[in-house]
Amino acid sequence: MDYLRDFISEREKLKHFRRMNEEQKIEAFREMIETSEHAVFLGGAGVSTESGIPDFRSKDGLYRKKDRKFARYRPEYLLSSECLHMKTEVFFSYFREKLDVREIEPNDAHKALALLESRGKLAGIVTQNIDGLHQKAGSRNVQEIHGSALRSYCVSCRKHYGPDFIFASPDPVPKCPACGRMVRPDVTLYGEILPDPAYDNAIRLIRDADLLIIGGTSLEVGSAAQLAHIFHGKYLVIINKGKTKMEGKADLVFHDSIGKILKQAAEL
Repeated sequence: MDYLRDFISEREKLKHFRRMNEEQKIEAFREMIETSEHAVFLGGAGVSTESGIPDFRSKDGLYRKKDRKFARYRPEYLLSSECLHMKTEVFFSYFREKLDVREIEPNDAHKALALLESRGKLAGIVTQNIDGLHQKAGSRNVQEIHGSALRSYCVSCRKHYGPDFIFASPDPVPKCPACGRMVRPDVTLYGEILPDPAYDNAIRLIRDADLLIIGGTSLEVGSAAQLAHIFHGKYLVIINKGKTKMEGKADLVFHDSIGKILKQAAEL
């Protein structure tokens, strides 16, 4: 089959890809990667579920799990700026218990993306995740638009600390050794503005992309949805076990394991 060719219209292109079986879709995906000049990956929580990190909104997600210790609070509140400042000890108790990702290892999705970047076939990664697994797998150009649980900083003197500081601190609220003020995780909480450098870099990456691969996200979170709509390149590929917004505009859609599909596409 002639997987990639010139099309007279967007309708003809979508019809061409919709006729493909799963094997043909993988071959077409490989060809898209090989022929693209600026491929970008936009990923969400589903990228890391195969490493054992729960997502947020699925039936087994962090927001659906019943925990008597935090039952009186809405899940979104526990990861909010308001909780950090008004119920500080509760915030840190929840963060330490639910978001300690230090021992988690990358899965096939992370490894495949790192391999594609090393081959010069992926310009960069834009991730909503805060687990640092893309970098652990070897990816270099990673824009963490929600920050990282592996970094922290003092709210006063702005001194930065490494991945163990908050989790190893004996104090309910970790304190800065330099000035004694609170040390908080370097993550974007509900009610906070996205970090400018990472988000600006993400915009540039996606705006210049000729192939955008969206994986492990339903595009329900505003930041990811906004970034996805910036894309006006040649090919759009979506990989997610559940339904994802924008599927009607995608050339290829895989409702399957993201690790499996990316491993096959990268020939890992």
